[in-house]
Amino acid sequence: MSSEQTPTTSETAGPRPRRLTYAAALAGLEGLALVAGGVWMLVEGFAGDPDDRQSAVTGGITLIVLALLPLLAARGLLGRRSWSRGPAVITQIMALPVAYNLLQADSVAIPAGIALAVVAVAALILLVNPATTQALGIRGPGRAQDGKQ
Repeated sequence: MSSEQTPTTSETAGPRPRRLTYAAALAGLEGLALVAGGVWMLVEGFAGDPDDRQSAVTGGITLIVLALLPLLAARGLLGRRSWSRGPAVITQIMALPVAYNLLQADSVAIPAGIALAVVAVAALILLVNPATTQALGIRGPGRAQDGKQ
């Protein structure tokens, strides 16, 4: 289908709310951090002297693949696609236990855990905000297409 047949939310509404832009930026930031971590693990796996080369390579590839979810969600949020809120929320919910585990470490991982927790909670708040929901064209449960119940 062409874009003429299926108008997007951005064509029918005003400018994108800042909250939606900020949520997209946070999701994109998380995706880029996952890519960076995955590349770092791959480099360590191939060039460094890891305890287990196979685990380092597998972990690096896994992080890079996992980065696709928040990166696609960020792109969808910027494009005001209603489907993108689900993957963005899932990403934040998955980030919270990771942040908790980083906070339990006795190392330099504690600041990373704090940063991840702050980003995840902030992104969740932005994603469930009514302005974001309206900008994405998401209707509440029980609401018909034409606004009648």
